[in-house]
Amino acid sequence: MTVALTLFMASKATAQGMPVYDNTNFISLVKSLVESAKQTSQLIKSVKFLKDAKEAIEKVSSVVQQLNAVQEIADNNQRLINVMQTDLQDILNSPYIKPDEISRVVESFDAIVQNSLETVDFIDEVLSSDYLKMSDAERAKVLKEKEKESKQMVSGITTKTKRYRDIISFRKMQDKVNNRETDY
Repeated sequence: MTVALTLFMASKATAQGMPVYDNTNFISLVKSLVESAKQTSQLIKSVKFLKDAKEAIEKVSSVVQQLNAVQEIADNNQRLINVMQTDLQDILNSPYIKPDEISRVVESFDAIVQNSLETVDFIDEVLSSDYLKMSDAERAKVLKEKEKESKQMVSGITTKTKRYRDIISFRKMQDKVNNRETDY
């Protein structure tokens, strides 16, 4: 009877049981998960460090750009001062510049000097305060624009100086031609 019961049960019985865990595989899985979590944590720290480093580099780059722009503007203003001290004085003291032209020469150079002084004041305001709450990039952009204007100012004053020197040279030559002695 036990044989028949065993055979009868065997045909209808299904295997149900507890899953078997291999403890060594489970432990190595947990260890690899812990190691993976450590690596992920370290990777997150590395990403944060790199982001901070990138921001610091961008700030330094922006400051360097601002410094270069301010230096270029200062150099251009120094060129303007040099022109005012030498070339303008030579032009105004020339006997070939008429008295009514002197006021126009002075006015044209004075306009450039006033623009230069306004630029310096504006730059001082931009750098010394949070001018309209600007970011460093916006501040660098404004300074680059002022640097461009400063270069144009130097170009304009160079052109004016050359023009007045050409006028003086032409009038000097004209004076020599008109006042030459003739041996007929």
